[in-house]
Amino acid sequence: MKQDSEAVAAEEIKLRRLRFAMDLTAALLRQAELTLDEAREVVAHAKTTALELFPDKGETFDLIYGSRFRRILVERYRLT
Repeated sequence: MKQDSEAVAAEEIKLRRLRFAMDLTAALLRQAELTLDEAREVVAHAKTTALELFPDKGETFDLIYGSRFRRILVERYRLT
């Protein structure tokens, strides 16, 4: 029982770190004066961070956060 609660606590910590990193990335993309290439590097770093926390979840990242970041880039840099 103790191991289960420790595993859940560890997972919650990883989820909080992921959420913080992704929110920080979104804020950086919206507010910082970045070139498009720099913004793409920020997104790539966010994906690397997510995969370090949750290996083999690249597809999930692309579905959830990838689309969020693409929307921000399209709006910010007027991409089509």
